[in-house]
Amino acid sequence: MSAQRQEPAPVAVTSGEPAGIGPDICLALGSRAFPRRLVVLADRNLLAGRAGELGMAPPLTLRDYRPGEAAQAGTLDVIHIPLLVPCTTGMLDPANAPYVLALIDRAMDGCRSGEFAAMVTAPVHKGVINDAGIAFTGHTEYLDEKSGSNGVVMMLAGGGLRVALATTHVPLSEVSRVLSRESLEKTLRIIFAELKHRFGIAAPRVLVAGLNPHSGEGGHLGREEIEVITPVLERLRAEGLDLEGPIPADTLFVPARLQGADCVVAMYHDQGLPVLKYASFGGGVNITLGLPFVRTSVDHGTALDLAGKGGADPGSLYAAVDMAVGLAAAAPAGRP
Repeated sequence: MSAQRQEPAPVAVTSGEPAGIGPDICLALGSRAFPRRLVVLADRNLLAGRAGELGMAPPLTLRDYRPGEAAQAGTLDVIHIPLLVPCTTGMLDPANAPYVLALIDRAMDGCRSGEFAAMVTAPVHKGVINDAGIAFTGHTEYLDEKSGSNGVVMMLAGGGLRVALATTHVPLSEVSRVLSRESLEKTLRIIFAELKHRFGIAAPRVLVAGLNPHSGEGGHLGREEIEVITPVLERLRAEGLDLEGPIPADTLFVPARLQGADCVVAMYHDQGLPVLKYASFGGGVNITLGLPFVRTSVDHGTALDLAGKGGADPGSLYAAVDMAVGLAAAAPAGRP
């Protein structure tokens, strides 16, 4: 008797904030074929109710997830995690904040055990989680802490760009305090290791932005370039890493400079991401570098005003799933 073919581990997709568009775009996954089986983590009744609100036709079948089964067209495999209180579409409720985190925890546990090949996250609402009395600054920081990683990096990809961040969800007034030689060096080492390990780039070339206007204008507009950024770049260049910078951010993203670059490192969230989102919004992917598993996400928020109305574009979720599948296949296990 021939051995039964073993199905590869699926990709877990968390449905995010239940009042937002996360359930909508997760339901859209059932209308498209992917190269690997997907399993959506959500309250099954929430998904069924949202499908009714959206008037989905033909109707989508929601099937309880069972390991080893093959994907079926028009069917969405679901791991049922119940809401804590009923959800009204478009209306946030802090009482469901622990539910949102339970989705993330279940996906992460499955990735760490090998049950899942990767995890993809639909958007959450940071404010309502904090309103529930839970300190939460974002998926990136939460996964870093919960997974026991030794530091992670937020990188978005899309529109022909990869943009990573030296600091993430930090108020602009605190960026200079948070940015240090130690933190920047760790960020750059993670970026180089992951570009090699997960993206298969043998010799990455990375461009690094300055923090201040004109990269500090020789110290007249700020000294972070002199005291923090340049010393780190010089140290890593001496080890053979291909780094250019610090480059003034207002000229960093011109096409001639980007030619041949594999990644751009911005010093803070809104220095680099507006450019990338202009180039790719609705099709960009958020990738967490440095985790012991693959995690990708959409490039947008919960869009409460669109939830349940049929106007949510699933393109970024499709791209995030495709990216997760590709990264998991390229480097299926192990840290760089």
